[in-house]
Amino acid sequence: MASAFLSRTLFAHRFVPSLSNPQKLASFFFKPLQSWASPTHTAYRRTTLVCGDMATRVAGSTASFSTRSLSTGEPVVSVDWLHANLREPDLKVLDASWYMPDEQRNPLQEYQVAHIPGALFFDVDGISDRTTNLPHMLPSEEAFAAAVSALGIENKDGVVVYDGKGIFSAARVWWMFRVFGHDRVWVLDGGLPRWRASGFDVESSASGDQILKASAASEAIEKVYQGQPVGPVTFQTKYQPHLVWTLEQVKKNTEDQTHQHVDARSKARFDGVAAEPRKGIRSGHVPGSTCIPFAQMLDSSQTLLSADQLKNKFEQEGIALDKPVMASCGTGVTACILALGLHRLGKTDVPVYDGSWTEWGAHEDTPVATSPSAQSS
Repeated sequence: MASAFLSRTLFAHRFVPSLSNPQKLASFFFKPLQSWASPTHTAYRRTTLVCGDMATRVAGSTASFSTRSLSTGEPVVSVDWLHANLREPDLKVLDASWYMPDEQRNPLQEYQVAHIPGALFFDVDGISDRTTNLPHMLPSEEAFAAAVSALGIENKDGVVVYDGKGIFSAARVWWMFRVFGHDRVWVLDGGLPRWRASGFDVESSASGDQILKASAASEAIEKVYQGQPVGPVTFQTKYQPHLVWTLEQVKKNTEDQTHQHVDARSKARFDGVAAEPRKGIRSGHVPGSTCIPFAQMLDSSQTLLSADQLKNKFEQEGIALDKPVMASCGTGVTACILALGLHRLGKTDVPVYDGSWTEWGAHEDTPVATSPSAQSS
């Protein structure tokens, strides 16, 4: 787990007195691993625009302005926009990379190798509810506020989140900020791959300040759940319960059907013909739900489809966009990509089932549906 690695490495400075100096700490934890990732970021090279959607082109072509003037109705910003506004004082950039366990990729180590200049590491597994065995569940308001404050984020800041796949786990963190009342948050369209493909530089080492902030965020979460006092809180939350659904709400929806339920998992997992990646979880889907794999929200370059393309995708699957929709997936990560796509279509109130299939499939008393082929096999 990234959080375990973070705890082992970032807290090690407590036991290494000679590394109390942030610069020495940085050199100890974050040694450049590959020569192609320059630790400096002064030689920006690319100036042309390559955005596909009109709204993204508008965001990408504006040279420099405060995030306060950027629309919260559009959930993504282009790499061109971020490049032009990277040094804005009210802009914070987060690397929220996270990967499935079977991918055997370590997001913190990859952040160490290459990240957007000035970006801070947001630990998806670590900034989570410590009272449950379910993976990366939404933390309490107090815990989120403490962690985000430790990262140096304030309510006045605009936040841009990216990940190492294009659009994947960044959507989860976008949703988390919105759940806690911070609307001025955007996903970087195409993520780190698009940034690098566009010729923009990356940093291959983290400063002492970046390391200490990541460490402080992890420590703040631990303190909150242990009932200990934390440092100054600069980020005030305003919980939005309508954006989060529980198991009981999903159960009720199978009867009342107030919301159309879309599932972001693969068709094979949805149908029950493929085993779940986590042990002890039944295969299948919530009765009455519709499978729309999250990858259908993205184009071949892992950027969000245009509004017209997204509209066609949902309508082709029988989703009425003038009626309420809720989303789920395996662990509450890729469901947020469906919410991101629906946000582009003006549906800004889509709840995500936080526990998703990992919770639902582990319960013996929850109904499970499968495809005919799964039943006959």
